[in-house]
Amino acid sequence: MTKLLDILREEHRNIETLLRVLERELNIFDRAERPDYEVVQAVIDYFRDYPDRCHHPKEDAVFAKLRARDPAAAASVGDLEAEHQSGAERLRRVARAVEGVLSEREVLRQTVDDIMRDFIEKERRHMEMEERVLFPAAAEALRPEDWAEIDARLRNDPSLDGANQEQFDSLRRRILQWEQESAAGAATA
Repeated sequence: MTKLLDILREEHRNIETLLRVLERELNIFDRAERPDYEVVQAVIDYFRDYPDRCHHPKEDAVFAKLRARDPAAAASVGDLEAEHQSGAERLRRVARAVEGVLSEREVLRQTVDDIMRDFIEKERRHMEMEERVLFPAAAEALRPEDWAEIDARLRNDPSLDGANQEQFDSLRRRILQWEQESAAGAATA
């Protein structure tokens, strides 16, 4: 097993943590209470930038090598790039829905709920597919020299430098801290 797959799985766990935060805030919204919109906006900002800048390039590199090494296995994954683009479009809908609520435009609560739950559910389903199909297929088909080539390519990608990753790790930690503070404030109120 390659270290890169371990990194991708860890990133999925981090993404899942933020999806749970978003889901908790949405549950507050569903009870006609006021969620912590600072937390919600920070999660949206994280998803707006992190996947395309740090996470998807790694998956795309693995997928491209899998497609070259085992086209049938790659075909079982589907169109990974299109799935990533669909996720970005769903996130844009979430951002517009939250913006509508914050600007006090008339937006049906159910519409906001549907848009956000669709995003959360499909992100989870997408990650599950990668964990269940893409990662095992890559582990099976790719050779040590393939992994070395992917690692070298990613090391030479200036957008994947450690500063970007640290920036997003810091934002994720801040979001989790805000969420804890928000929950603690709600419990004492």
